[in-house]
Amino acid sequence: MEKEIDEKVQGQSLVLENKPENTKKLYIESYGCAMNFSDSEIVASILTNEGYNTTQILEEADLVLVNTCSIRDKAEQTVRKRLEKYNAVKRDINPKMKVGVLGCMAERLKEQFLEQEKIVDMVVGPDAYKDLPNLLAEIEDGRDAINVILSKEETYGDISPVRLNSNGVSAFVSITRGCDNMCTFCVVPFTRGRERSREPKSIITEIQQLWDTGYKEITLLGQNVDSYLWYGGGLKKDFDKATEMQQATAIKFEQLLEMVAVGFPKMRIRFSTSNPQDMHEEVLHIIAKYPNICKHIHLPVQSGSNRILKEMNRLHTREEYMKLIDNIKLIIPNVCITQDMIAGFPTETEEDHQDTLSLMEYVKYSFGYMYSYSERPGTLAGRKLEDDVAEETKARRLQEIVDLQRIHSAFRTKEFLGQTVEVLVEKTSKKSDNDLSGRNSQSITAVFPKEHYKIGDFVNVKITNCTSGTLIGEAVGYSEMN
Repeated sequence: MEKEIDEKVQGQSLVLENKPENTKKLYIESYGCAMNFSDSEIVASILTNEGYNTTQILEEADLVLVNTCSIRDKAEQTVRKRLEKYNAVKRDINPKMKVGVLGCMAERLKEQFLEQEKIVDMVVGPDAYKDLPNLLAEIEDGRDAINVILSKEETYGDISPVRLNSNGVSAFVSITRGCDNMCTFCVVPFTRGRERSREPKSIITEIQQLWDTGYKEITLLGQNVDSYLWYGGGLKKDFDKATEMQQATAIKFEQLLEMVAVGFPKMRIRFSTSNPQDMHEEVLHIIAKYPNICKHIHLPVQSGSNRILKEMNRLHTREEYMKLIDNIKLIIPNVCITQDMIAGFPTETEEDHQDTLSLMEYVKYSFGYMYSYSERPGTLAGRKLEDDVAEETKARRLQEIVDLQRIHSAFRTKEFLGQTVEVLVEKTSKKSDNDLSGRNSQSITAVFPKEHYKIGDFVNVKITNCTSGTLIGEAVGYSEMN
């Protein structure tokens, strides 16, 4: 396990099947969360219709786009280094190249990129991707282009994403955009706007298209999927103003999840991310009821201290979170629970840190994403709280969290020894071409000898060994999902 996982989806150059009639070349990279990766698929789809084919060769690109993350300073510094690289290529090799910034960092820094630093030609916020053709026309006319206006309606539900750098097995399906939870450390409400849900029919249509082209697994995606609410359009916060009929026929997350599970019984279903305050028991019963819904819940807690949770504006207590954990394990006995944790939030004391470690001992998460606190300009914590925990203290506390998580991860993988688990094969193992790799329902990677199996198969694997992060076993036949 890494000391700190910086990007849940690492930066990638993305390639799709090119169209012979397209003459321009696009190079696009995505950093940050899974939502950014999904957004890049939307962007590539829009630009395919504007005459762009994608390329993996930076030097030959007519347009270079980087889809950015602002959740931590380190993520922004990674993007800045990439922009330096792009501009060096533009200066020394390809002066006709245009460079654009997409996503959360574009929304947060806006004119600074264009006017103060003058390092890009185009800045496009997460809700403005449909305006890309107009912005490209602005660039062609010799003008800088910017659109960072946040939308109250845009969900991109009418755009069929291309599947970039895909294994042909797993895909993201976005169901919500934005977030209404004002956690004091988080920039997402400011960079992605208010929460709104995508029309269910368009979600089902996209999943059907994936199924028809051979995909075996989808992840329903949003900043906070459990608060999905469709009542005919509009912001979640305005639901109480909806008509009586709209309220009566509204579709919540548990209903959407069941619709997908019933409609696609041979498709494996995941979802991310959940907020503890919005996860209700109805969702847990749906997960338990349908075998094709994965038994994995990513449930960020951020801290085990009630005082720090309050400072973070997390609308739950330590005790409420622990009660939710108990309920999850009662309803879904074979569930895997994973975490996000922040070390060194402002004013965090050693006692607060020990509360976090004790919460981890209580839950024993299977794995997690762990970070040192990084002050984000514009957030309430950035404006109101002094970043007063010394960097060396942050580093030490983070290491203690990581070390404890490593112990718990090993504990959880050992629980699978002797069991037979269903694995969806996603790729060839990195360590050996003779082995295949995939995840079980609990989202833990399993590796086993290839034999006659192939990518996309559901295989029953008997687990004979493990590391803290990987199950090792032998195939004992195809599963019923094939």
